[in-house]
Amino acid sequence: MPFAMPAISHAMTRTLSLLAATLLLSGCAVVQRSPSLPPAVQQALDASGLASDALAYVAIPLHQRDRALRLRDQQAMQPASTMKLVTAIVALDRLGPNARGRTELLAADAVLGDVLNGPLYLRGGADTDLDWGVLSTLLRRVREQGVREIRGGLVVDRTLFKPARADLGVPPFDEQPEFQYNQIPDALQLNVNLLDVSMRSDATGIEARVFPAWPGLGIDTRAFSLFDARCADWEDGWKLPVVVAGQIQLQGGFPKNCSRSEKLNLVDRQLLTAAAVRQLWRELGGEIGAGDIEAPTPLEARLLARHTGRPLAEVTRELMKSSDNPLARLTYLRLGAASAKAADYPRTADAADAEVRAWFKAHGIDDAGLVMDNGSGLSRSERIKPAQLAAMLVAALDGKLAPELLTALPIAGVDGTLRNRLKGPATLGLARLKTGTLNNAVALAGVVPDRQNRPWVVVVMLNAPQAGKKGRPVLDAVIEWVAGQ
Repeated sequence: MPFAMPAISHAMTRTLSLLAATLLLSGCAVVQRSPSLPPAVQQALDASGLASDALAYVAIPLHQRDRALRLRDQQAMQPASTMKLVTAIVALDRLGPNARGRTELLAADAVLGDVLNGPLYLRGGADTDLDWGVLSTLLRRVREQGVREIRGGLVVDRTLFKPARADLGVPPFDEQPEFQYNQIPDALQLNVNLLDVSMRSDATGIEARVFPAWPGLGIDTRAFSLFDARCADWEDGWKLPVVVAGQIQLQGGFPKNCSRSEKLNLVDRQLLTAAAVRQLWRELGGEIGAGDIEAPTPLEARLLARHTGRPLAEVTRELMKSSDNPLARLTYLRLGAASAKAADYPRTADAADAEVRAWFKAHGIDDAGLVMDNGSGLSRSERIKPAQLAAMLVAALDGKLAPELLTALPIAGVDGTLRNRLKGPATLGLARLKTGTLNNAVALAGVVPDRQNRPWVVVVMLNAPQAGKKGRPVLDAVIEWVAGQ
């Protein structure tokens, strides 16, 4: 085995058995069709009221791959967030587990005394960890090199990805574009384009604050009314705020005697970036001239300061455990930007799509029916067959990066998006699965040990109206059934 860990518990022993079998066993799967649904699965399906033909699954025992159990596994389906497995697997393989994004400050003009005669360039390199604190540290490094005045203003370079601003002119995915899960990344993902908005009410009034309170930003509650409801139901009165010249006008209503803090995307990212840079630079005792634009960095620009993000393996763990859509989308674009043929495609997402299909081809997996969009599963169009996703998992778990992938997957009943699911004795602390939920799609995909501690790759999807509300017990029943083999 390429790695070893101490067997300190029964659960750890089962996990080690899963890893060992995954890495050492191989073979070709032969379809074995389930003649009918297992009773527990059928019972859960009946209770949900969802159609039986909405369900598809494939379960492959890695110790005997010719005995795979399959139901409609060749049907291209909406995978919801299990599509993040595709992005993570290909990115880990193609970019490498130590790949890191970066943020850079550069100058193309001379510094005379303490004056930079031209602009300061802020260049985005898909840094997953670029927040207010990182930006402050980068600017401090420039200030401590003796630069005080920046006469040419600020130039923000987001051109690593094409288009540089994919958020512009795109219709919202749903009615809540301001919330974190809906954020569309760019190469300069400053604080995920989010501000902290804190709201507090009593029986007669509402107070709201925005953090950080960058100059030019304000918050107005005059159109925000009080109503009687539980604080837990605060979203019932929430409406999309209106932003005019940096002034956030809250809309709708808010419960009485309630306190809530949310991270929201409300202000244009260029305005937000410029406001942050200017205020932080002033706090460091510097001056900066007028003019804030978005443009490429000149080739002759010299580096003043750089920050590098966490390794991709660490980012993947966060991405998978919390099902982070912006991180998944950013990783997908990083995959496209790193392609040797990136320049041949009009969009970075197209280059990422080509990288995924090349990975499929290299591993002997047919890509017919595969539809990629943004690599996160938060999409109306993305499709994949359960058989394709299972084949990807088998290939990945046979490879050298199996430990990174397994470590990233949520653990049943323990953490991530599975912390409150699959707490039965056959799955608790043992099954490792990526979840997926949309209004009309639910899915699970990963690795489940059976009663003899033998690992099975399992993919189960259910596409139907109201699947997001009613379908989880059906999927959990399939996983419990596999665990009981």
